[in-house]
Amino acid sequence: MAANVLIRQILPEDLPQISALHARVFGPGCYARTAYRIREGTPRISRFCRKALLDGRIIAAIRMTEVRIGGEPGVLLLGPLAVEPEWAGQGYGRRLVAEVMAAAKAEGIRLIVLVGDEPYYGRFGFVRAKPGQITLPGPVDPARVLAAELVPGALDSYRGLITADREAHRFCPDWQVSTPLRQAAG
Repeated sequence: MAANVLIRQILPEDLPQISALHARVFGPGCYARTAYRIREGTPRISRFCRKALLDGRIIAAIRMTEVRIGGEPGVLLLGPLAVEPEWAGQGYGRRLVAEVMAAAKAEGIRLIVLVGDEPYYGRFGFVRAKPGQITLPGPVDPARVLAAELVPGALDSYRGLITADREAHRFCPDWQVSTPLRQAAG
């Protein structure tokens, strides 16, 4: 990992570069994934979103969305996490995940959830949720629903559907809100 990489909070002017990064890393079909349905109508940037900068260029970015599980707050949805292909495998994604987890814990977040690969995210303390404990508003492989407790025992206190935490986003400026897929596709 290059020593001169800076980790910073994502700013509105970063969004076009990050959208292009997502397109390069995930392709055009990524917006049809179930996790994106949760993010519809939420801010495109939260206080937990971060970017990795190398010589002023965004080489990695992570999005964090405040959500509820079964109506209970105190949860973040991690993803997407994207790293420029030429910089993949060099620790930039790991550094972003570690930094947002520390920031979330400091702000009183109890749990972080994601849909992803346990072999990668397990190193950060993510474990599979019990089948049916945490559900999403669309199809997802239950073995890929992972959670990391920032407060010991937090996972056991959550059960139900993941939804955007509209209360956490109520003061968000309109320019920052994600466009629903049905509008973006048309």
